[in-house]
This record gives sequence, C-alpha cells and structure tokens, in this order.
Amino acid sequence: MVDHKSEAIKFGPENAAHRSLYHALGMTEEEMKRPLVGIVSSYNEIVPGHINLDKIVEAVRLGVAMAGGTPVVFPAIAACDGIAMGHIGMKYSLVTRDLIADSTESMALAHGFDALVMVPNCDKNVPGLLMAAARLDLPTVFISGGPMLAGRVSGCKTSLSSMFEAQGSYTAGKMNADELEDYARRVCPTCGSCSGMYTANSMNCLTEVIGMGLSGNGTVPAVYSRRIEMAKHAGMAVMELLRKGITARQIMTPASITNALTVDMALGCSTNTMLHLPAIAHECGWDISLDIANEISERTPNLCHLAPAGRTYMEDLDEAGGIYAVMAELDKRGLLDTSCMTVTGRTVAENIAGAQNFNTEVIRPIDNPYSETGGIAVLKGNLAPDGCVVKRSAVAPEMLTHEGPARVFESEEEAQAAINAGKIQAGDVVVIRYEGPKGGPGMREMLNPTSAIMGMGLGESVALITDGRFSGATRGACLGHVSPEAASGGPIGIVEEGDIISIDIPNYTVELKISQEEYDRRMAAFEPKQKELSGYLKRYAAQVSSGATGAVLN
Repeated sequence: MVDHKSEAIKFGPENAAHRSLYHALGMTEEEMKRPLVGIVSSYNEIVPGHINLDKIVEAVRLGVAMAGGTPVVFPAIAACDGIAMGHIGMKYSLVTRDLIADSTESMALAHGFDALVMVPNCDKNVPGLLMAAARLDLPTVFISGGPMLAGRVSGCKTSLSSMFEAQGSYTAGKMNADELEDYARRVCPTCGSCSGMYTANSMNCLTEVIGMGLSGNGTVPAVYSRRIEMAKHAGMAVMELLRKGITARQIMTPASITNALTVDMALGCSTNTMLHLPAIAHECGWDISLDIANEISERTPNLCHLAPAGRTYMEDLDEAGGIYAVMAELDKRGLLDTSCMTVTGRTVAENIAGAQNFNTEVIRPIDNPYSETGGIAVLKGNLAPDGCVVKRSAVAPEMLTHEGPARVFESEEEAQAAINAGKIQAGDVVVIRYEGPKGGPGMREMLNPTSAIMGMGLGESVALITDGRFSGATRGACLGHVSPEAASGGPIGIVEEGDIISIDIPNYTVELKISQEEYDRRMAAFEPKQKELSGYLKRYAAQVSSGATGAVLN
C-alpha cells in the first residue's frame, strides 16, 4: 500500500486549520476520508488540442469518484506550437516543458495529493507532466485529449503539415490565394492534437509504450466517445494503482524507456522525442545517450509512414489496431521487454496479448517493413561532434546522402526571407544557427523554412541543418539538435557561406569539408555571439543544457 500523504494534513486536532480550509471548498467529511486525487488539467481556450480537455477532466472526476477517491482539479499551462510557430512565440514553447513540470511538482507536494491523473495533449505538456510524474513518484495515470481527425482537401486526407507546405507553394506562385484559404479552412477540422505523427501524437503514443497511459491513449480521436469512456477508466485505474501501491517510477524504468525508443523507431515519431525521452529518463534518475538511438534503430524495422512521412493519419492507426498492434508486431522478434509493469496493473505482455493488426498498409507486418531500420537517426561528425537528429523515415531516398554548398543564416527569420525571395537553389545546404536551447534561446522549431522548401518543390534537392529543432510536421533532409550549438562554441558556428557540407544518413555522418588545419584555425578564433535577454528566457538560457542531453535545466 502507498501511504496516503493527504492523511497527514487532513486529520487530528493539529490539522483542524487545514480542515477548515477544506470546508471552505465545500468538501464534506466523507470526501476528506477518501484518498485525495489531483487531476492536472491542461485545458485552455487557445490550443486546439486542449479545448476539449474540460470534458476529459469531468470524465476523470467521475471515474475517480466512482472508484472511491476524492478528485481535485488544478491547472497546467499549455502553448500551441502551431500558433507560436515562426515568431518570438516559438522561443516560449520548449521552455514551458520545465514550467509545467515545476508547477505540477509544486502543486502536488504543497497539497499532499495521494495520486495524480495527468490530462495533457500537445507537444510540451506530455513530456512536462511525465517529468513531473517521475519526480513525484506517486500512483499516476495519463489520459490525453486525443488527435484531431484528418482534414479533407479536394477529396484527399490532409493535415497541418500540408497547410504549412501550402504556404510555400503560394509563395512560389504554385497556388493562388483562394486555394490557400481553402486549405486553411479544411486541414484542421476538429479539436485535438494535429492529425499526423507529430510531436504531440508521438508523445501520447509513447505514454502507452512506457506504460503510463491506457490502451488507445495515443490514437483514439478527440471527438470519439471512446475517449470519454477511457477518461473514466483512467480515473478508476489510478485508484487501483493506489490500492496496489504501484507508483510512477515502478513503471518508468530503463526497460520501459528503451521500449519507448524502440516503438518510436517503428512508428517514425517526431525528432522531438530525442529531446523528451532523455529528459524524462533524467528525472527518473538516470541518463541516456543519443548514441543508443542508432543501436535501437539498427535492429528495429520502420512499420508506419504516418503524415508527414506518408498519407496515413492517427485515425487510420487507431482503426488498424493502435499502438498495441505495433507493439505486438515488434514482439514477434522479441524487440520489447514485455515484463514491464503498466498503469493497467498488468505487464506489457498481458496488455498486448491478442492485439491484432487490422490494416497491413497502415501498420506493416514485421516481415514486410518500410525499412529494416528505424525512423530516426543520430548523425555525428566534425559539424556535430555530440550529434544531431534526423527523421530518416521522412527523407526522400535521393536525399539520404547529399553534398552541397552551405547557405548560412544567423536566425530563422534570415533563412525564411532568403527562401521566400527564391535565393535557395537545388543542391544547397541551408544552415540556421543561434537557434539552440541556449542561443535561441528556447530551441525554436523550423517548420516554416522546412515547409517552404517542400512547398517550393525543393524537398528532394535541398537539405537544412540547425542547432534548433523541428516540428513533428517537418519532412525532408532536415538535421536538427546540432550539438554543441553555436552559442556554446559548437562548430556549426564556424561554417562559412559556400563551404561544402556532406550528409550521409545511412552511415550516420555529417561533415564540414574543410581541411583540419582550417577547421582548427576557425575554432581557435571563434567567439560565439551573445544576445541581450531578459525575463524567463534569460534564466532559461543560463541554466539549459545541450540538445544532446535533452535540453534539461542544470
């Protein structure tokens, strides 16, 4: 049994003052005698993936109460990456991950909750709340808001990545204003996290793999009534965990994180998982190296090509059998540790027993994968000594190896202006620096420039390299998280206009093709640029670590 932490502040004469404040809430004596379950609600009215969370939260409340607990709701912030994209707002996206973890830890410990149900949905809320769950080590269940349905344009399914690429097509004169507006009205037709295998859906799917979410948490669409049912079951499940004494760090183990990395490779998840999984592991008390990603990738087939890598969407993955069906395929080769405990109170093996793959085009069988290697690769070389990350499964075959002249930009805005002006040519390697965790600060996503490149028809001839990061909606030969970053003295800061850069994804290398003597001379003379900062970004830049270690705060 887990100690009921709330009992220490609810009962006895010495806690009469506490009880008076519970009574001020309208709480009955009967409610006080039950375990106190915190429901962390990420609901707000600006994030499409969170606008439905009030209904999820209410369903969780019912589930907790039905199972004998007293539910108490408190908030977590959330930023919409899509709305924040391409301007100063994106500097405030990744940084919210730590605010979410810190504030949740503060609220949970300040009020002595016995258990927690986390209700996130979009990009930074899921990892931020997983980080908090690891710190707190309470019985905890995740129930997310779910993905939106795919849009329909001209009779074809589509999603947010198509919208950003449509803007590039418009800029290139390949689409008129009416067509662009038609996209804008149709690509995001419902509430929910955007409908492809972008960061939000990647992390929601991985909650199932890690064992912190119930079956379907990553794939059941936001507008389906099944999600309301799942939310009630999440409330019931956390009470069962409390009774059994199963806490978050008994579920989030090195083996379960390795399982998550394995399924990540099979799904072709967002490159941002390479920031979030190390950060979650760090909060659990151990560190993982990016080097492990290639080891796992070499033995893990890529089974899914969801948008932006292909033309299937989260609703298709759900209908095909969901994450358990993917895990069952991987288990045919013994690629998962199925002894791991989960929030169902059962092991992975018990959970996936009987899982079926209902659509072998959406989830390829293990003996007929899209590729024998996983969806993400980590490249190293003299341009990225500590590594950089690429979503290999979303790269055109002809761009898996590429060599071309560097086009160097000191910010996303500079690069975007050059792309829009038609200054980027086939064969170029666009280099965007001073956008890392410290240099940005905040490690902005580069979806605008990558989408513009794709929309202009340059996706099969132009590469992009940055110490920033990418949206899960990015596709193409886009290498992010270059570490060390320019602001920390990394060699991406010494690249000059016209330098030849060689990218070899199959062999995991990225090289600046200059002599060793010239390389050493430039590095010795290099002085990173400094930005004038204030407020939270100033504090964040002073504390944040490298993208290679998950951009955790020191």
